[in-house]
Amino acid sequence: MNYLFEHLLLLLSLLTSLSLSLPHRTINVKRGGTIQSAINLAKPGTTIIVPPGVYTEQLSITTSHITLIGHNSILTPPSTFKNNTCTNLAGGGTQAGICISGSKIVLQDLKDFNGEHLKVLSVGKSIKGTTITGFTIKNFGGLGIAIVGGENTVINGNTVTSSSQYGVLTVGSENTKISNNVVSSVPGVFQFYFIGICMDDRSSVTISRNDISSYFIGLCVQTPRANVYENYVHGVCAGAFVDPGVEGARIRRNRFADTLPSCPANTPVFSSGVTISGGIGTLVEGNRFESLRNGVVIVDDDGGDNGGTKVVARGNVVLGNWFRGDGVDLVVNSTGRNVVRGSGCRTSSPQGICRIHLY
Repeated sequence: MNYLFEHLLLLLSLLTSLSLSLPHRTINVKRGGTIQSAINLAKPGTTIIVPPGVYTEQLSITTSHITLIGHNSILTPPSTFKNNTCTNLAGGGTQAGICISGSKIVLQDLKDFNGEHLKVLSVGKSIKGTTITGFTIKNFGGLGIAIVGGENTVINGNTVTSSSQYGVLTVGSENTKISNNVVSSVPGVFQFYFIGICMDDRSSVTISRNDISSYFIGLCVQTPRANVYENYVHGVCAGAFVDPGVEGARIRRNRFADTLPSCPANTPVFSSGVTISGGIGTLVEGNRFESLRNGVVIVDDDGGDNGGTKVVARGNVVLGNWFRGDGVDLVVNSTGRNVVRGSGCRTSSPQGICRIHLY
């Protein structure tokens, strides 16, 4: 109930702030109509209300300050797609169910695709103030929701299911907030769906109170000073993965549980609650780790994902966490200096580092 109340307060605050600064208009999508038609008509400051039903379409939003509110509104893939900024974003042929995009976006060339997503090289003009709430986005082969070159985007209270590459991806954006969503895949349909929520923004991303399950990686952290808190990540291989060179991420008060049995047995970085692979200054505080093969894993990156340059994990702090289960609570294979304090760490690799606090 508290989450619902906070969700309503957040939405009310957003709508109020928009009404004070922009002409307000509401468009109600008629039954049998398309959501995209309403988006095409919308001016900045427009709220689009979508009634219950199944909408077989992809959505592209390129106008700032649009609020899209669904009421048990289900978005499924069309028989054919139209190309937009999000086309090929997660590899050749991939599309997004909802693509939120700024203008004059320059993406990495597809021939340089590294198996994750195309990097944003530059943003001509950001799309500002987009809010998406109340939708179920299901069965898109590439991405459920993608934000490219956004500013102050809010993705709140949606359900995203079975997007094989990314449930939600935000790239090249600022001050993105992704909260109170359910992001999952269908176990057994594909050996591993890739990533539940991934943030590769320029700055200031907040990921909070989401329920993420049945992905290879629950949360990929590629944004400096990312704020990741109070999420429930379960039935994945790596709960949160902090990429090489990412500085100052905060991973606090999350619950990580239940490593998938099919996860790589001899690869701790991909069978963990939190993996810091060459991350710098990460704070892992007040989290619950339950029934995991490995709890917190800190390793130097060997350079395979960083142009061959090794990145030493350093300055990371593991503080006041709670561990339960038969797995290894703490795994460290780093030449950097990192700190463990006040955590209920019982088992470690190498043995004994739970007791010395500083290493």
